Amino acid sequence: MDDPIVVDVSMAWTVIVAIVVLYVGRALSSRIPFLKAYNIPEAVSGGLVCSLLVAGLYFFTNRQISFDLALRDVLLLAFFSTIGLSAKFATLAAGGKSLAMLVVCAVVMLFLQDVVGIGVSMCCGVHPGYGLLAGSIAFAGGHGSAISYGQLAADQGLPGAMELGLACATFGLIAGGLVGGPLARNLISTFNLEGNATDQAFVPGPEETEESGPVTLNGMLDSIFLITVCIAIGAIVNQWLGERWGVPLPGFLTAMFVGIVITNSFDLLRISLDKPSISLCSDVSLQLFLAMSLMSLQLWTLQGAVGPLLFILAMQVTTIVIFARFVVFPAMGMDYDAAVISAGLTGLGLGATPVGIANMHAVTERYGASQKAFLIVPLVGAFFLDIANAAIIQMFLMLPIFH
Repeated sequence: MDDPIVVDVSMAWTVIVAIVVLYVGRALSSRIPFLKAYNIPEAVSGGLVCSLLVAGLYFFTNRQISFDLALRDVLLLAFFSTIGLSAKFATLAAGGKSLAMLVVCAVVMLFLQDVVGIGVSMCCGVHPGYGLLAGSIAFAGGHGSAISYGQLAADQGLPGAMELGLACATFGLIAGGLVGGPLARNLISTFNLEGNATDQAFVPGPEETEESGPVTLNGMLDSIFLITVCIAIGAIVNQWLGERWGVPLPGFLTAMFVGIVITNSFDLLRISLDKPSISLCSDVSLQLFLAMSLMSLQLWTLQGAVGPLLFILAMQVTTIVIFARFVVFPAMGMDYDAAVISAGLTGLGLGATPVGIANMHAVTERYGASQKAFLIVPLVGAFFLDIANAAIIQMFLMLPIFH
């Protein structure tokens, strides 16, 4: 096939398509009981439909749609800023033990992913390096990690390593948004768990926002102002950490920390935030971010390796679901928060932090808020997971089978 004709889609049209994707996802959820019953995020179902259409256009007309995703990165920062603006020090202190326990669970999860990936590769008679790529590098690490380590592996003599990593990361992103909701539903129904549907003080969805208070112009202006302050100061903090200490953090993590400082400082000064407006900003930014991420997947990069990839994906999904069900859920207390956390960690382990957040958001919209889950899962996904993953990957690379 000749080189595809690239069709650039401007930022304005990208936003239009993303909103249409959400409309499609909402329509699918209302007409397909399975999607609603198992808490599949609307952005995931609608985004997959769009990415399939884009892939069809590529195969039948040799045109490659290229969306302008600059706004997507800003939306991610905005969402995590709202997480910070909704977090209280009292909740942080209460989540200390749970956070430590979830970090331990995440480390074990990463180790299992690599063991499964390497085991599958050795059973298939291929170099274990491909298995490591099909482990925590691509699934928990995501596309960025797959590109970095894939290029390194290709330079070391493993042809197609980057393509394999990107394909696994793409499959994982999809799977992460599909299995977390059903897992939480199973746990909630099996153990007769209940969330507090009236307690929506912590980043509720739009339905709960309507019940907790009106969204006003002043409230929206104040919320947008604070969110942009979080993003701006977070960028300054990130730059300072990089220049002074050589430890730059992910941008959304510093924005979230700034939000935590602001909201708790306001508490000391007895200044109240407009929770309904912050909640609405949170929901809009998350849904648009996910829609843009899913609709821009280049599914045609998976052709030629669908069979082996599906086998690897099935093994990794099975491992993560079993681990979340029988290890994470009991370790986190076997209560409603633990069920939401399990759904979130499933999204983290297979896809990315926003996918885990979307899983939890879909569950809490239906069953009630979970302050603990929305506090500790983003912290694990944004900071601890990446550090632990890098260390575990290096540990496996030191094994004799890689030399």
